[in-house]
Amino acid sequence: MIKKAYLIVDIGTGNARVGVASPAGELLSIKRENVQYESDNRYEESIYFDPNKLWAEILRLSAEAIAEAGSVQIEAITATSQREGIVIIDKEGNSVLGMPNIDHRGRAWENELAAKVQVYQLTGRYPTSLFSAFKLIGLRKIYPDIFNDMACFMSISDWVQYKFSGICGYEHSQASETLLYDVARKNWSQELFAQFNLPTAIVPPLKEAGSILGYILPDLAVKMGINAGAKVIVGGGDTQLAIKSIAPSANDVVIVSGTTTPIIKIVEDYVLDSDRRTWTSRHVEADEFILEANAGVTGLNYQRLKEIFYPNEGYDIIEKELEKVTYSQCVASLGSLIADEDKPLTKGGFIFNAPVSHQLTRGSFVFAILWDIACSIYENYKFLCAVSPHNESYIWACGGGMESRKLRQFIANLFGKSIKIRDTFRQASVLGGVLVCNEALGLENFEPVLLDEVEPQNHEQFEQLYLEWKNARRTFKQVTS
Repeated sequence: MIKKAYLIVDIGTGNARVGVASPAGELLSIKRENVQYESDNRYEESIYFDPNKLWAEILRLSAEAIAEAGSVQIEAITATSQREGIVIIDKEGNSVLGMPNIDHRGRAWENELAAKVQVYQLTGRYPTSLFSAFKLIGLRKIYPDIFNDMACFMSISDWVQYKFSGICGYEHSQASETLLYDVARKNWSQELFAQFNLPTAIVPPLKEAGSILGYILPDLAVKMGINAGAKVIVGGGDTQLAIKSIAPSANDVVIVSGTTTPIIKIVEDYVLDSDRRTWTSRHVEADEFILEANAGVTGLNYQRLKEIFYPNEGYDIIEKELEKVTYSQCVASLGSLIADEDKPLTKGGFIFNAPVSHQLTRGSFVFAILWDIACSIYENYKFLCAVSPHNESYIWACGGGMESRKLRQFIANLFGKSIKIRDTFRQASVLGGVLVCNEALGLENFEPVLLDEVEPQNHEQFEQLYLEWKNARRTFKQVTS
């Protein structure tokens, strides 16, 4: 029997994933591969990717995922991606340069923007080289030929949909990351283009998440063996689709634990921080915003150190060993980002007693990593609450980092609130893609199920341990400065 299914492409900071899933949310297959980056030494800090190589990888992963899924008919295709990454399209329609969220080629020119406060008021984020406008300024300064031959740029997810359909577009949650989009008015801003001295013609039309962009290109349908009537659906930012997959309510807080860790509150109005520490973006839900503080590259730290300490073991082994570790053995500070700091720590490490104790194990270091992540999340959450109070007794969480029950318990203890996860939490952004496809095709959506709820323990004790972590972080900050 042939099953109807969707093809969902998810381009994160660390890897590219392609999933095949049913409209009911059953994940039939998923394939992944690391994204290949290169450095550009003409800048102080610049990372880029070849979009043509990434597209070839997407096609290969798609073929493998479809083959593994069995007898399926692909009814729709959508994409989600890291939110600050972009791809440049030239006047011939070629994909010429990919700049991921970790590309900071515009950093040297940040101080040329005088109207930073005005830009924050319109865009909901303090302007830095993380965002698209500064990437484009950096491109114009060093590679004017590429800049002058640019027809448009798109977010990575919008670019994937362009490659499948041949139609350019920019989805609203992704447009929020450009510094060229008025978040409150939900439109491109002439004033912002003028601030950055960029031409308005370089952005394509805005598109709503969950709308039909077009159909798969006929030649591509034949090449991939996909139904020629498969629709290409507008997806959105990976954080927003992950949030969508767990079905939170207005005013709920969601922790999305991926390569970075956004701490999000769903809000119905355009809320700004008077101290400009938080971000406000469009959600993929048409009339909602997300208010955000971000703990930085926490998940990436955990993944890399897991590869060092537990290269061949699964998370179950790690969790078992963590039960034997105490809080006094080791404290870590590993470059997380706190909302009131201009930059993340660039020096980090572990503090433990000397001489080295016989009690210190590999589990001690991973324990300290998870505790560092939990404390960074808690610190950023407090800034979020200063902007928009959060009174609910629970917090939602999703993303691969939440695979660790120990991390969930740490967060519950610190917050003094229960931590809830849905059955969609592991592949949240991919399953969010299923939901937008269902909406576009007019199908009833599946209801995610509550999988686990971790209750807080010893909140007062953990507040004291949190103060010890703050002291350790202060030590590393002094080393950096």
